[in-house]
Amino acid sequence: MAWQLRVAGSHDLAPIMAIESSTFGTDAWTDSAMRADLGNRHTYYLVAFHPETPDLIEGYAGLLSPVGSGEGDIQTIAVAESARRQGLGRMLMQALIAEARARRATALFLEVRADNPTAQQLYVSLGFEEIAVRPKYYQPDGVDARIMRLSIAEPRLSPAVGA
Repeated sequence: MAWQLRVAGSHDLAPIMAIESSTFGTDAWTDSAMRADLGNRHTYYLVAFHPETPDLIEGYAGLLSPVGSGEGDIQTIAVAESARRQGLGRMLMQALIAEARARRATALFLEVRADNPTAQQLYVSLGFEEIAVRPKYYQPDGVDARIMRLSIAEPRLSPAVGA
């Protein structure tokens, strides 16, 4: 079964927060913070679902990237437990990278928990590199954040075969 992505809105707050709180526990965003981000004109949020069950959100991701700023920040990304390890996180990240490029960003940043090697491996496989550490960033757990950056190259066009 393949997923579809669509732009998220405030009507998606409840399913997003269900995944957010079950995934991040003590680090979860509040309803009001997520609502504000969903309504921010500089953010771009996606939700993922199967076409057969469009009301069942299985993942979401958000990007903050004001058009023309040259930079973007992955605000959050999470996949429901039942949909993990099936490529949905990669699909969401690739969609956000494409949107950042469309907004003319040349650098994309994110923070990831130092104790989350699965997420770190995904980000490295997408071309992100670790550039710094924020000690004890995630509270109340006191876990370090690894700051990662992706340099977004301009898309290159090649001549058509046989041209």
